[in-house]
Amino acid sequence: MNKIKVLFVCVHNSARSQMAEAYLKQFAGDLFDVESAGLEPGVLNLFVVRAMREDGIDIAGNKTKSVFDLFKEGRIYNYVIAVCDKEAAERCPIFPGICTRLNWSFADPSALTGTNEEILAGTRRVRDAIKKAIIEWAGDFKAESVAGNGEKQ
Repeated sequence: MNKIKVLFVCVHNSARSQMAEAYLKQFAGDLFDVESAGLEPGVLNLFVVRAMREDGIDIAGNKTKSVFDLFKEGRIYNYVIAVCDKEAAERCPIFPGICTRLNWSFADPSALTGTNEEILAGTRRVRDAIKKAIIEWAGDFKAESVAGNGEKQ
């Protein structure tokens, strides 16, 4: 079976798209070939690294990537999912082929303010919202996969 190709995009590829990529790999890596990239790649958000580590996923070694570099390489995706606000999502290039574009708007952890503990708490809320969305979305594909094999859902 060919895996479904998914690209998660956000502004800096430092937080939201990295979390979404990690969770989809964890929960449905058997069904999806997944990457993430940013409009203006930055550096990994250390609060995101810590929040993900608390949930058993180490993304500390991940590199940020440019969505425009992936576009120039001619990459093809089944789904391009923006996890930033709609205005930023509209700046994403249109990838070749048949591609479904989705926009899941999540708060930006890099915009959080307060004490380190307040920022970490806010980052955890974003992480948990992304995790929930990934589990639900991937669950739909898993159910279809099982149904397609003639097994009970």
